[in-house]
Amino acid sequence: MDGRYGLWTSRRSWPTEASAIADAAAEIEALGYGSIWIGGSPPDDLALPGAILAATTRLVVGTSIVDIWRSDPATLSASVTRLRSAHPGRFYLGLGMGHAPSTEAIGQQYVRPLSKLRGFLEELPDVPASERLLAALGPKALELASTAAAGALPYLVPPEHTADARRILGPGKLLIPEQKIFLGTDPAAARAAGRHGTTIYLGLPNYTKNLLRYGLTNEDFAGDGSDRWVDTLVAWGSDDSVRARVEEHFTAGADHVALQVLSANPEPHLPLPEIRTAAGVFLAA
Repeated sequence: MDGRYGLWTSRRSWPTEASAIADAAAEIEALGYGSIWIGGSPPDDLALPGAILAATTRLVVGTSIVDIWRSDPATLSASVTRLRSAHPGRFYLGLGMGHAPSTEAIGQQYVRPLSKLRGFLEELPDVPASERLLAALGPKALELASTAAAGALPYLVPPEHTADARRILGPGKLLIPEQKIFLGTDPAAARAAGRHGTTIYLGLPNYTKNLLRYGLTNEDFAGDGSDRWVDTLVAWGSDDSVRARVEEHFTAGADHVALQVLSANPEPHLPLPEIRTAAGVFLAA
């Protein structure tokens, strides 16, 4: 994929009209971003990634991630085959183990998720390992990403995790962490935006247990999260300080960083004004 920076976006933030999706995707490509990653458990028809690919010519598009508990392997495999045929070399299938609360909410037991992921991968024989990535946080999941995929898509992680992930993955594997950013120096505004973008994860043990390895404590997970919780997960401040924080991921071994651009506007929309500003900070020649 081109360049060092992509965008991480929730599927729910994208417009529903086909023309609006196409316009937004074309603008993001024109701004110079190298990739778009679709989060929020996109469905296995891969309709949104397909629409973004169809509206662009260079962007790499990936899922970050398809939830294996909510997807049918046969449907997903057919969808990937369709995108690979129409847009060769431009799509990565990101897969993940989901979370206990959301899995149990659909009537399934969240047991042996890593074994579930291994089995799911075996049901995708038509999806090359070189074109799939895993949402890996812990050492065992990262080891699986090193042997059964092109690499890893860690989410909600500090640069210290990126260093550990690179050590486990080894050289030659893609490592694309997500990093939330807020371009602004007012602590209250930055932390308000940060809490809006992170509070949901306080109830997901996969994330909180992982972050205990990196200096956070159970006290940081109380309420809407401590200031340290926000400051660990959101790069905010001056343009130079935000760039420096993202650069730490590259120093730690990242190949590409998926920027999740936060907005002071809490509405669930694609924050194009802030995405444009971020392009000036990260992509200006």
